[in-house]
Amino acid sequence: MTAPTTPVPEVHTGAAVLKVLRVSLHLGFATLLVVGTVSTVATPQRAASWMVIMISAVLGALYLAGTLAEKRAADGEIPPWRLEPRRYSKIWLASVTLLWLVLLVLSADFSWLAFPLFFLHLHLLHTRHAIVAVLLMTGAVSAAQWNHSGELHAAMIIGPGLGAVFAVVMAMVYESLYSEGVNQRRALDELRNTRAALARTQHESGVLAERERLAREIHDTLAQGLSSIVLISRAAEASLEAGSTALTKERIRTIQVTASENLDEARRFVRGLSSNNANADSLVTRLRRICATAERQAAAHGSSLRCRFELDGEPVQLPPPYEVALLRAAQSTLSNVDQHAQASTAVVTLGFLGPDVTLDVYDNGTGFDAPATLSDPPLRSDGTGFGLQSVRQRVTSMGGVVDIESTVGEGTVVAIRLPLAPFDNEESHA
Repeated sequence: MTAPTTPVPEVHTGAAVLKVLRVSLHLGFATLLVVGTVSTVATPQRAASWMVIMISAVLGALYLAGTLAEKRAADGEIPPWRLEPRRYSKIWLASVTLLWLVLLVLSADFSWLAFPLFFLHLHLLHTRHAIVAVLLMTGAVSAAQWNHSGELHAAMIIGPGLGAVFAVVMAMVYESLYSEGVNQRRALDELRNTRAALARTQHESGVLAERERLAREIHDTLAQGLSSIVLISRAAEASLEAGSTALTKERIRTIQVTASENLDEARRFVRGLSSNNANADSLVTRLRRICATAERQAAAHGSSLRCRFELDGEPVQLPPPYEVALLRAAQSTLSNVDQHAQASTAVVTLGFLGPDVTLDVYDNGTGFDAPATLSDPPLRSDGTGFGLQSVRQRVTSMGGVVDIESTVGEGTVVAIRLPLAPFDNEESHA
């Protein structure tokens, strides 16, 4: 069984802020370039106008080509072997800066382009190199304004200086947002991977649990019935060879009854009703029927087993899982008695005393060394020996206890105890 999964939310806020900053930077550069060009061309210096227009056009085209190439490479549209943005970014930045310096020499109106270029240097270069570049560009702006105006004012130094400081601060904010976005994406990837691994683990755990449940159901119903059919058929073959047709017919009828009962169990199993196998018959009635079936099957293959049922206390309505667990435990234990214990007497006792419901199965058979047998998993290589393990798993999964007492030559007692406390309020009045 797997826990319901909810989609991992995507974090878009940081990415949206970064996108807005990048778009604003590119639009600002384009706007300032156009404003500087128009302002320069509008002056009477016609000789330099055409040169300014040509250099501005080259600068704009170079800037646009670099930003588009970087975006396509980041989106994976250009193979890495064809373009590595980090490899060519410094050449591109140097070319853009050089063209800007040429324009700055021609006209002070291009001074404002320094601010978007500050961000580019701070983003593409190492911090130390970027700060040196920003200082040099700030000095170039002040020098250009001084050169074109013919006189030096405080504003020519304070303005570019404040712009440089603002650019450094904003670049730090941008890098912080960028790093946070990267960390969030990594955390989300790790969370997705963890949840996927958890889902796989839960699925595998559910599959294993379902396999164990199916193994218990098959062992306690179909496998036990088929085992009885095999034993009775061998006994029928022996009686037929001995010439006892009446005994052979009786054993064949027992085979038919047992096969019919197992067919009903198989159909309920296919319909998915085996885990909720409670019907109109009471638990007491069905336990009596199991005892009678065990006695009949033992007689069919030549054993003289006498099996009786006893009730201790006033029965109460049990939850369906409890009834199924007690019925399967009785079936499995009596099958072991019939096939292995060589017992002449078996007693199944259902008790309703105190806060528990109990089921005791006693036989006077050969017994076995319980500590040595139960110290290791009893399942054998041929798939047999699953009975006691199945009973224990089924009962303990409901908070119950299974005690097995046996001594070689003195019989066996399998004692099962299930707590009634969780169901007292709703089941005792049913």
